[in-house]
Amino acid sequence: MASSEEPKAKKPKISAHEDSDCAPKTSPIKLSPNSLFGMGNPLLDICAVVDKDFLDKYTLKPNDQILAEDKHKALFDEIVNKFKAEYHAGGATQNSIKIAQWMIQEPHNVGTFFGCIGKDKFGEILKQKAEEAHIDAHYYEQDKEPTGSCAACVTGANRSLVANLAAANCYKKEKHLDLEENWKLVEKAKVYYIAGFFVTVSLESMLKVAKHASENNKLFCLNLSAPFICQFFKDHLMQLLPYVDVLFGNETEAAAFAKEQAFETKDIKEIAKKVQALPKINTKRQRIVVLTQGTDETVMALSDKIETFPVMAIDPKDLVDTNGAGDAFVGGFLSGLVREKTLDQCVRAAHYAANVIIRRLGCTFPEKPDFV
Repeated sequence: MASSEEPKAKKPKISAHEDSDCAPKTSPIKLSPNSLFGMGNPLLDICAVVDKDFLDKYTLKPNDQILAEDKHKALFDEIVNKFKAEYHAGGATQNSIKIAQWMIQEPHNVGTFFGCIGKDKFGEILKQKAEEAHIDAHYYEQDKEPTGSCAACVTGANRSLVANLAAANCYKKEKHLDLEENWKLVEKAKVYYIAGFFVTVSLESMLKVAKHASENNKLFCLNLSAPFICQFFKDHLMQLLPYVDVLFGNETEAAAFAKEQAFETKDIKEIAKKVQALPKINTKRQRIVVLTQGTDETVMALSDKIETFPVMAIDPKDLVDTNGAGDAFVGGFLSGLVREKTLDQCVRAAHYAANVIIRRLGCTFPEKPDFV
């Protein structure tokens, strides 16, 4: 892969056990269950081909992403009762953990996932779907709010997404993360990933996990997730950033972050450099910043170096749905990190996973990856 400044013979390596400048291991890493930990907003994805009348009834645009309002409450039952619906375990972080597990294959339950669901039918389906994806999901179950869901209303090549976070907003650190049996699962992990969306739910939970990772020289990974997170929750992000070893984002999120932090640049490489150089608590590891740009090259900042990686080409006629591309990219990257692969191998796995997912409807994948 192309490198803008660094010779190929000196590709940087990051390890979940060693400092980033240690020599690569010669023997393959033997993974244990619960090596990768994720926490976030679990959603049951409900995907169905609908008609224009259904979109019009709920004033939906053919290709859009919105949060459910009161007028959409009946939509979730109707899409199940009226159309042939498919269910998938969803939500940004859970998608990435699911993709990482798919890339790894064996052993099962390498990925652990925490989040909040309701004690209802959708919650039971979500637990079943997480089990089918071979991730070790430990949900906090409560009965005040229903399980979060995301209706994917498909019309032709378009997909209108309606998300109802519901129970996902109800995660409680003291009622779940702090419990001894759950915290033991956190301690077993060596790589941690949380999407930025979770700062709106439980910043205190994110900080507890981030501090544990930092104090034990493990890898804590965060995603900027959306421009509104960078804009309206920037104080939350800046509390987390000193603990972040790997930061993910796309070009629009990076631009929003740079604007809020007064970086005074729109150049994505300069933004990556500036974020990489922000204060960090665990100085044994240098922060890595990975920024995607759709079909344009992926940018990575490490130390004073910038690397760029071209994405995998795809014929436009093979492009089905780009909605899960970001989650898949992170999942592929995490599958490399947890196996202590070199950074360029992590990016290659990330590009492969994203390329597979955009050829399919929703964040779905074939039985096994065709990736070496």
